Amino acid sequence: MPKVKSYISERESELPGATIVKLLKIAEENPEIISLGPGEPDFEPHPSIIEKAKEMLDRGYTHYSPSQGRSELLEALCRKLEKKNGINVSPEQIIVTCGSQEAIFLGLMATIDPGEHVLIPDPGFLAYRPCVELLNGSPVPVKLEFENGFRFTAEGVRRSIVNPRRTIVLIINTPSNPTGTVFDRKTLEEIADVVVEHDILVFSDEAYEDFVYRGRHVSFASLNGMEERTVTFHTFSKAYGMPGFRIGYASGPEEIIKAMVKIHPYTTLCSPTVSQVAALAALELGDDEVRKIVERYDRRRKYLYREISSIDGFECHEPEGAFYLFPKIDFGMKSLEFCEFLLKRGVACVPGTEFGHHGEGFVRFSYATRMELIEKAVERIEKAVAELSR
Repeated sequence: MPKVKSYISERESELPGATIVKLLKIAEENPEIISLGPGEPDFEPHPSIIEKAKEMLDRGYTHYSPSQGRSELLEALCRKLEKKNGINVSPEQIIVTCGSQEAIFLGLMATIDPGEHVLIPDPGFLAYRPCVELLNGSPVPVKLEFENGFRFTAEGVRRSIVNPRRTIVLIINTPSNPTGTVFDRKTLEEIADVVVEHDILVFSDEAYEDFVYRGRHVSFASLNGMEERTVTFHTFSKAYGMPGFRIGYASGPEEIIKAMVKIHPYTTLCSPTVSQVAALAALELGDDEVRKIVERYDRRRKYLYREISSIDGFECHEPEGAFYLFPKIDFGMKSLEFCEFLLKRGVACVPGTEFGHHGEGFVRFSYATRMELIEKAVERIEKAVAELSR
């Protein structure tokens, strides 16, 4: 009988396998392992969010919603963006999606053609490169230097523009996953100068906008003249503990949002209806509830930074935002090798290479877990590192 050919596309075959998935699967299957791996909040949504979702399910909110999003949510998001982000948009300039990840993918589908360049932070969120590659675009890394606190510099962005005519999008992420860096206004203004100079569209991923511990969050689109050059991405997953609701949104120039809405029926059609009414309940909470959560994370941040910094072989910047520590390692091992070493000693973390070529020599620790587990994890890390010096 003739051998059946492979039906897997070349596009899929060339995608890198996510090591983070394998490591976290091992951690999930072994309850003895403490995971400092996931980028998922450890708290439940506020009871009012759950109650609203239950109420609306009982009332029959189980059908499709408009592809752009429910009108009452779009209007509420306009108010939120103006008040919190300094971004003035109309409902026609917002799309509600299945998490901000889908929004980024829709945004890329709407703006780049095969072979065109997208500048991505390196190290940066692990999904940026595959999203560009799945669309046959060309991801171009902007190297972020440890010595510079992993901040973009105008010169670094300019150096990365190898073909100005084909460079369409620059992705920035502040607060940053995995580095915890928060870009201040001066840094963003310097980036804006390059954007105008080369006529580039900016995708500003602001998933961790509420998790800022030093300084304050500044939305790129709030800068003078940047509203028409920026698509901004937000999510309810982080600050409201709603990752399973799969709801996010993007705002930007009406032309681009309309293109994203046009594509949306061919991806997921719409964000879940019950999730959209739950998001409305989240927006009604106000800032105090979110602030309590951020204060709790701040205590974990300070503890983990202090303890890891005190262990020989680690060097790290104090994270300014998000909920990750991204230390440089010096143990005579590659990033993946060191993570596998720690995994065997009961701690799961993520190798820096998951976040780009320039992530080699780093690991990511998440402090989105209970303090008592973080403390136990630090004890195990200390013991593990002590083995290496014997």
